[in-house]
Amino acid sequence: EVQLVESGGGLVQPGGSLRLSCTASGLPFPFKVYSMSWLRQPPGLGLEWVSRLDGGGAVDYSPSVKGRVTISRDNDRNTLYLQMNSLKVEDTAVYYCATIAWDGSKWLTTNRGHGTQVTVSA
Repeated sequence: EVQLVESGGGLVQPGGSLRLSCTASGLPFPFKVYSMSWLRQPPGLGLEWVSRLDGGGAVDYSPSVKGRVTISRDNDRNTLYLQMNSLKVEDTAVYYCATIAWDGSKWLTTNRGHGTQVTVSA
């Protein structure tokens, strides 16, 4: 059974930083070949994409977080990270990590964790 377990969320003041982690287990192939994404769901809103790190090492970010967050991975630890700096109130959300796959025209989520809460408030 594939499991993605997020951690590192919490309460932080505007302008602060957090590093989220996501540890994977039960994957049928080595972690390093998987393309991964961070998603988030703000309170009362739908799921939105935050960042992607594909199996080849290419990264991409949503315009709403670009320049403030960095996605990375440690393949030896089967762990995906999201370093978030200069946090804003509007970054408040439940953050999820996911394995993703390209279907020829778009990225699809294949597995998703249970999420970690990030709250940015004074």
